[in-house]
Amino acid sequence: MNALVTFNGGDAVTMTSREIAELTGKEHKNVMADIRKMLDELGKTLAEFSADLPDSYGRLQPCFKLPKDETICLMAGYDVKARMAIIKRWQELEEKTRSNVIAMPNFSNPAEAARAFADQYEARLLAEKTKAEIGTRREATAMNTASQAVKKVTKLEIELDKSMQYATVKRMEMLYHGQKFNWRLLKSTGAEMGVEAIEIFDANYGTVKSYHADVWREAYALDIDPVPEREAA
Repeated sequence: MNALVTFNGGDAVTMTSREIAELTGKEHKNVMADIRKMLDELGKTLAEFSADLPDSYGRLQPCFKLPKDETICLMAGYDVKARMAIIKRWQELEEKTRSNVIAMPNFSNPAEAARAFADQYEARLLAEKTKAEIGTRREATAMNTASQAVKKVTKLEIELDKSMQYATVKRMEMLYHGQKFNWRLLKSTGAEMGVEAIEIFDANYGTVKSYHADVWREAYALDIDPVPEREAA
């Protein structure tokens, strides 16, 4: 004969304040107030019994979850019909808990014991396979993320290197101590050479044109990165 063991995940059977309100016909807020008063008189903390459960719209609403002893204590202040409704509900909850059992194999029967062992072994293999697959997917995701990051850095390095080959009128005027340059000449020179200017960020104008080093050398015979006088000497 197989032995029976309770299989309810270890969760204690409780009744919610919302359910008590429905059984007794009371408003939930009044039931909540009754429970607070009772717990205060019993010297128990509200947090021990507090919970958040979704309402009919799926929104989480505060409530209390009471074990059997506290529920019976609360019932003492209610009328006979309310107490009976709660008693019947508790009987249903306890019956549901008793029926939620699994049969242990009869280890005196070699065939039954072998089947139970095989089931357990297959379940463990499935769990290990699932864990391995999850690990592989996570590793692949991490590698892909790292690859994308490397691509972004490489692209940024290319853009930065490219920008070093260009200079704006503002930058050149600073490098050459206030000498003035005509952007129209730079534009026409670039067009003749087939070298287009690029747009770069500027704090005052949003974006400004930046012209290639070859255009500057052709138009003004100037280098965009002149050697300092002390180095030239």
